[in-house]
Amino acid sequence: MIGVITYRILVLTALAISVSAKSLAGIRGDRPNIVFILADDLGWADLPVYGNRFNEAPNLAQLAKEGMRFTEAYASAPVCSPSRASIMSGQYPARVGVVDFIPGHWRPYEKMQVPINRTQYLPAQVETFAEALQDAGYATGYFGKWHLGEGEEMENLHPLNQGFEVANTGKGYYGGRFTPSREGNPEKRFSERITDFGVEFIQKQKDQPFFLFLSHFDVHVQLNADQDLIDKYLGKDKVEGYPCNAVYAAMIAHIDHSVGRVMEKLESVGLSEQTIVVFFSDNGGLVSRYDKRTLLANSRQEVYRHGPLQYIASSNLPLRGEKGTVYEGGIRVPLLLKWPGKIKPGSVSGALVSSVDLYPTFLEMADVEMPREQVMDGESILPALLSDRYDPDRALYWHYPVYHHGVPAGAVRKGDWKLIEDQVSGSVSLYHLSSDIGESTDLSAQYPKKTGELYEQLKQWQKDIGAELPRPNADYDDDRRLEWGIHPDR
Repeated sequence: MIGVITYRILVLTALAISVSAKSLAGIRGDRPNIVFILADDLGWADLPVYGNRFNEAPNLAQLAKEGMRFTEAYASAPVCSPSRASIMSGQYPARVGVVDFIPGHWRPYEKMQVPINRTQYLPAQVETFAEALQDAGYATGYFGKWHLGEGEEMENLHPLNQGFEVANTGKGYYGGRFTPSREGNPEKRFSERITDFGVEFIQKQKDQPFFLFLSHFDVHVQLNADQDLIDKYLGKDKVEGYPCNAVYAAMIAHIDHSVGRVMEKLESVGLSEQTIVVFFSDNGGLVSRYDKRTLLANSRQEVYRHGPLQYIASSNLPLRGEKGTVYEGGIRVPLLLKWPGKIKPGSVSGALVSSVDLYPTFLEMADVEMPREQVMDGESILPALLSDRYDPDRALYWHYPVYHHGVPAGAVRKGDWKLIEDQVSGSVSLYHLSSDIGESTDLSAQYPKKTGELYEQLKQWQKDIGAELPRPNADYDDDRRLEWGIHPDR
């Protein structure tokens, strides 16, 4: 298979031929640039624009002021890899075959044996939105966390071979390494380094349309941040009903600073009015680690060594649940989108949006045709963006058949109603989200017809999409069922 370096040479040669065939002005035309900024584990309730009264994110607040804020946007999975796979493919994770983080959770003695990812990487046959954009003349760059195939043996599945002509992947906060390797201060925190790469990319590509993907590691555990910011939030007045974890708040500030730097760069090179900026999170917020360990990095252990906040990152209230569950706290996420001259500044949308919708939306924004041979589960949200038109009764689906913060489960939301299936017991629960956003009252007994309707819809979707379900575990041991083991694919 073609290696990363060989592939990059081929791509750059093709681009040089393409550019020589027409002027840069002709390449740009009226097509907008797109900057997509993805946070990791950032909850719907973590940002001030969604009501948080402790954390600070002035640049994200400005982005919302200049664009549109979505109140009911969702990740298609409650953990990173499947959600990221859905963004790149426009398909639900069960269709892609990546249903858990790579490689996945494993409890060898549980009642049910859970499915494993069909591939521990984004399948090469998937045509990503980046490939479609690149074929249409867009310069494409990816910087940050990938988590869709790691290690040297996955070289051919690096973003460089998934439609990005420039890409450096890595993870961590300080001292992290990038693939391919890249010069820079290794002591500089990860969010600043990938922002440096992004700013440099904007400068180099400013004369042609570009797509820039900045993929943060913040606010993923282990929690870490600059000490001066931690000290700032340690000294800040606390808010009742919210953990007010200073390290977590500092990490949000790091993301916000990155957004600000990108916006400033676009302004300085005269591209603010020609650039769409999208901010999203890959899944809902983490409250505590699934294995009950401290969630602070070793270098920040002293901040809360003798206090409960070494185990509590955040709260998703008023939403129920957290990362790793199909309750709202695990899947509802922030979505902010700015499109100068197209979107009414300061607008708010209640459209039901999923991460599978980003692919077709990006392509329609760029006036690029959809791939003809690839099933597309998402739909463009341009009608909601441009004229506040959307289907209030649209159905969205989730399939998370593994043990994490809860049991294997599936869910469907249609309009205001949401049904959750427990894939171990087979029981279902029904919630009416517009009147019970916290999913506190199961209405399945009161509305059996609605329950049956949504259940049948979920089961048909699982069948249509090829969703694999848990099955009885021959090694089940009730005394050891909560033990975490090593995943077979690790």
